[in-house]
Amino acid sequence: MYTGFFGLTSPPFSIAPNPDFMYLGARHTEALAHLRYGLGDAGGFVLLTGEVGTGKTTVSRTLLQELDSNTDVAFILNPTLSALELLAAICDELKIRYKKADASLKLLGDKITQRLQKNHQAGKKTILIIDEAQHLQPAVLEQLRLLTNLETNTKKLLQVILIGQPELQQLLQRNDLRQLAQRITARYHLLPLAVTDVEHYLKYRLHVAGCSRPVFSSKAITALYQHSGGIPRLLNLLADRAMLAAYSQQQATVELAQVQLAATEVLPPNQQHAVVRPSQTLPGWLWPLLTATGIVVGFLLAMVLMPILRG
Repeated sequence: MYTGFFGLTSPPFSIAPNPDFMYLGARHTEALAHLRYGLGDAGGFVLLTGEVGTGKTTVSRTLLQELDSNTDVAFILNPTLSALELLAAICDELKIRYKKADASLKLLGDKITQRLQKNHQAGKKTILIIDEAQHLQPAVLEQLRLLTNLETNTKKLLQVILIGQPELQQLLQRNDLRQLAQRITARYHLLPLAVTDVEHYLKYRLHVAGCSRPVFSSKAITALYQHSGGIPRLLNLLADRAMLAAYSQQQATVELAQVQLAATEVLPPNQQHAVVRPSQTLPGWLWPLLTATGIVVGFLLAMVLMPILRG
């Protein structure tokens, strides 16, 4: 709706995980580097975690764009499956034919093993990516571990990327999953954008969408960071709605007022106040000083008020 008004060729702040709009800030660059390292010949499992909306799926899709035709990829988006259903989903993704009436853990496991061996002989890699992996049941994770048992002297024939929310880390700490946890060759926890990254993030997405001029004022950028906490998905929602508000008011620049309006429309009532992370707004050394100052002030106030109250 507002694309023509701002001179854009496409919506810059869609929440779809479009790799073309992937902003490679320091943290997302590190996440990609860990995924690439984990997919080395000796890799087994790779773990990517992060809070909702931090860009995990977009990072994984960016990685997929880097893979050539010499790699077979199975991408599972809905992992709320039984062990049998997961093996069937892997077969479907890798285009492995089987009779559904005869499907069993052994049959599907054997079919997948045959494909892994065939790919290896042809010099091809096989990668399994599971999104929202925090929903996997322990028995399903154990089945995945068994699939990765197939290996040569130098490499695993199946490499697995598990992507999920922080609960996935807790799940993998279970004692019955310790064998799998020991096979994780790379792990990375993706944090929200830092305040210094937000302005670059906004400018980058606007540039990809065809606009190179400044659209957000400095106060608007600060407010976007404070309301989103640096989470890209929330940042996209707020920026999109703020640009719509500016368009409706025929303003070429998004100001603080439009961001505040966007926050009331996009965020639930209990999240509409600006969220500022203390560790990112004040240096760490300052907090003990503030705490000590508060104690001293409290003590002095008590010394002054106690005689008055007694009187």
